[in-house]
Amino acid sequence: MSGPNYTSRRSRLVKAFKSAGVDSLLVSGVSNVRYLTGFTGDSTWLFLSKTNTILISDSRYTTQLANECREIDVDIRDARKPMAVAVAAVVKKSNGKLVGFETDHLTVAQHQTLTAKIESAELVPTSGLTERLREVKDNWELQQIREAIHLAERGIAVVRSSLRPNQTERDVRYTLEAAMRSFGATGPGFEPIVGVGPTAALPHAHAGELQVSESPILLIDWGAETHSGYRSDLTRVFFTGKITKQMKTVYETVLRAHQMAIAAIKPGAECRMVDGIARKIIADAGFEKYFGHGLGHGFGLDIHESVRMSPLSEQVFEPGMVVTVEPGIYLPGKFGVRIEDDILVTNDGHEVLSSVPREFDDAAVEFLA
Repeated sequence: MSGPNYTSRRSRLVKAFKSAGVDSLLVSGVSNVRYLTGFTGDSTWLFLSKTNTILISDSRYTTQLANECREIDVDIRDARKPMAVAVAAVVKKSNGKLVGFETDHLTVAQHQTLTAKIESAELVPTSGLTERLREVKDNWELQQIREAIHLAERGIAVVRSSLRPNQTERDVRYTLEAAMRSFGATGPGFEPIVGVGPTAALPHAHAGELQVSESPILLIDWGAETHSGYRSDLTRVFFTGKITKQMKTVYETVLRAHQMAIAAIKPGAECRMVDGIARKIIADAGFEKYFGHGLGHGFGLDIHESVRMSPLSEQVFEPGMVVTVEPGIYLPGKFGVRIEDDILVTNDGHEVLSSVPREFDDAAVEFLA
């Protein structure tokens, strides 16, 4: 399969300028620059208009830009020229008058500096122009995401087959990261969450020193990153000892919410409606106050991208969107359960891209002797 068509991506973005009230756009978000150009470095902005495509960078990236972005004009500055000065010169030469900037990625200090330096044009705030393009993945992106999921699944298989009672949460994290790298990942898609017992009740816990044997519940939220920069995001709960009736009830409630929500995903379905399906199941079981976060989110070059399933979402599903579905119940001081899979919205429904077993009986794990 051929690589991404960056020219087409930029052309689609330019078409959105009119409705945004701009004649050009200054792209400063690192992942947005990568999506539009293929450049894998940082500290580099893209100036884009109908007639100009210019990457504004510094001398550290001269060779890298020449290798990765051969068809794009490059403006290289040295240490004596601040970014704002370089941008102002590019804007003036382009004759742009209404230059959009990304409010989600530009700091107030950067905006103030740019405003002081750019005298030939007006800076216009924009939000989500590139991110909306990134919501729907093309075939090449889907291939990369599938690979990221595959690497993550191979990694968790190593953890599951080598689990020992004296391993700490941090030990499990490092084993998982090393396994994914050994199979070809550049690294984890994000810092893996490994929680034993009470730690599992923290939705974004950091792996610590609790040993796996200190509770029968082990929660792992993990993903892999491919060389192309695309990521995966999964969560499973494993039972390493005798579980209580409450643990089983919570697990089965989360699993039911997870499955019913996925079943409702299709083009045209409202994201908040799907979130509501899972939320009602959890509430009806008596755990409403223990599920506070949204049901899921988009992902790709970033682990959290536009497309959000929450009670506040106004988005609807479109074919090509890829999202997580991750309901959870978190009982403070006791344990937490979250089950998360990666879902592709297809032309007539959805496809579950991840295949790690998730049924209650599949969650039991024996320690390595």
